Amino acid sequence: MFEKIALVTAVILPLFNIPLIVRIVQRKSSNDISLSWALGVWICILLMAPSGFQSEDIVWRTFNFMNVALFSCVAITVLKYRNWKERG
Repeated sequence: MFEKIALVTAVILPLFNIPLIVRIVQRKSSNDISLSWALGVWICILLMAPSGFQSEDIVWRTFNFMNVALFSCVAITVLKYRNWKERG
């Protein structure tokens, strides 16, 4: 029972990145998002991913797949909607 709950949570937790992506796209700007934060988190997720992908633990493996996919979308969106000219 606990593993099923954890597995559902492993899928749901990364979905909370979607509102951030939507907000950036709607405003057409990611200037309020720290570039070092977004890229730092993304790099850490990518560095942890091989461990997660090889894990026997279905919850950890699922979370890693979801997190890599959705946070990659966050990082790409932050870079795409960065208004470099306004930052000076």
